[in-house]
Amino acid sequence: MSTKEVQEQIVDNMRRWQKIENASVSSTSAVMEKTENPIIRLVMEIIQRDSQMHYRIQEMIADSLESKTITMSPDELVNVWDMIEKHIRLEEKTVELANEAINALKGKKMVVQEYLLNYLLIDEEKHNKILASLETIKKGMYPYG
Repeated sequence: MSTKEVQEQIVDNMRRWQKIENASVSSTSAVMEKTENPIIRLVMEIIQRDSQMHYRIQEMIADSLESKTITMSPDELVNVWDMIEKHIRLEEKTVELANEAINALKGKKMVVQEYLLNYLLIDEEKHNKILASLETIKKGMYPYG
């Protein structure tokens, strides 16, 4: 398969995926309209916002293959890297705090709080992974890696 064919396939995939994300936003709205339960509403809102962000990312991927090349110069990354490293430390602290809170709840039958704290932990760990992946871009840029 040629590079052009792969690009077209990825763009088509992103467009089909965006339709699913739009359906997810509609679905979560329908659930929120049907319930007043704060936990269910919160979970649906989380999913809705994630779906909206996924849509934006898929749009960037498709656009980068169709019309708008994404670039990042070493200087652009170096200019903010100290700030990113500080943010990594903040994210690490949030993971510690989430783990502390989860451990304190063990065996206390506070299932709603434990559920929400586990969500927060997963999300904070995701932030750490995203930042670690950004560091792989930095390491691949000579001479700044």
